[in-house]
Amino acid sequence: MSELSHREVLEGLALAQERVLAREGKVRALLDEPGRWARLLSQAALSIQTTPSHPAPLRGALVGVKDIIRVDGWETRCGSILPPELFAGPEASCVTRLREAGALLLGKTVTTEFAYFEPGTTRNPWNAAHTPGGSSSGSAAAVAGGYCPLALGSQTVGSVIRPAAYCGVVGFKPTQGRVPLDGVIPYAPSLDQLGWFTQDVQGSQVAAETLVPDWSSNAHAVTAPVLGVPVGPYLAQATEEGREALRRQVAQLVAAGFVVKEVVVLADIAAVNARHQVICCTEMSVVHRDWFPKYESLYRPRTVAQIRAGQQVTPAALREALGGRKVLRAQLSRAMDDAGVDLWISPSAPGPAPRGLASTGDPAMNLPWTHAGMPVISLPAGRARNGLPLGLQGAARFGADEALLAWSPRLEACLAAQAR
Repeated sequence: MSELSHREVLEGLALAQERVLAREGKVRALLDEPGRWARLLSQAALSIQTTPSHPAPLRGALVGVKDIIRVDGWETRCGSILPPELFAGPEASCVTRLREAGALLLGKTVTTEFAYFEPGTTRNPWNAAHTPGGSSSGSAAAVAGGYCPLALGSQTVGSVIRPAAYCGVVGFKPTQGRVPLDGVIPYAPSLDQLGWFTQDVQGSQVAAETLVPDWSSNAHAVTAPVLGVPVGPYLAQATEEGREALRRQVAQLVAAGFVVKEVVVLADIAAVNARHQVICCTEMSVVHRDWFPKYESLYRPRTVAQIRAGQQVTPAALREALGGRKVLRAQLSRAMDDAGVDLWISPSAPGPAPRGLASTGDPAMNLPWTHAGMPVISLPAGRARNGLPLGLQGAARFGADEALLAWSPRLEACLAAQAR
């Protein structure tokens, strides 16, 4: 993904229109927008006629935006039927940065209700009988369907990494706090983190340079990372097929020259999971404190249950749960030091996308890395027995985003070779 020529802008737009018209009736990744293609043609023509006053690395690139992120000219609905004026406000700075980099906004992408577990309309592009994951379902499916090379998502538990794996694309979630969250309707502010989907690692690198204000474009990794497999109760949360796929992936990485170590870590994963859930439900109840009493009948059942559970949490319990984030981060960093590990690798999801659309799948494999705020990438890593994509997840030290993306092309190439 790079700055496009005039001809490439128009050809890319025509190809995207062809794909959306052919596939969207089944995939349902985008919110409806009358006149979408006339708008995009007009904006593309203006882009072509205008000479940018600064570098425009995304010039002409189509971008999808998860519908919890405010965009000037569009309503924000958060996958709900609450009045959209409740969520109105200034455009998110992440969207403004994309515009300034020359991107063309394809439109809003479908999300689960308030980025929680009540699914939207989107289906998996590989098999419409399976979930695309959540909550950034539409963004992952739009990239996988070839609608756009970049789409924004968010992650509070596993809402970028899991759908990236289910849909067979690259998903990247930076270190918590590196991308501003202004203009993003929160789920649980202490845990919310912006991320994105691309068709390859190179595209994710371009996105990072645009979206992360203090990104160091000159950073590079001189040596290959030492990889750590977090064995124990955490890894046991994956399905047998998921663990068997990891064994194949590790064997391929070792054959390619990577050093891989098994490290016993996250033995207390049940407690970590419980702390994370306390924060999620409590902070969600606070976010919805003014809306929920007035519009409760418009909320879907699982969201209602989450908010009601959060209303019962005591301040002391919330403080204890919040304190566990830095504790976990320190534990994981210490384990990396002790074992000489640079990057944790594990399945991006317990297995392939589950059949059915009533659930968005299990985010258990993503939760501890999100809880600790660490940067994470999901790379396509072969297929499951049913033909659906699998992903390999890499989690680096807190703040080591540039190193993680610098290491990823070699990992990507190795995993792509395995898929062939």
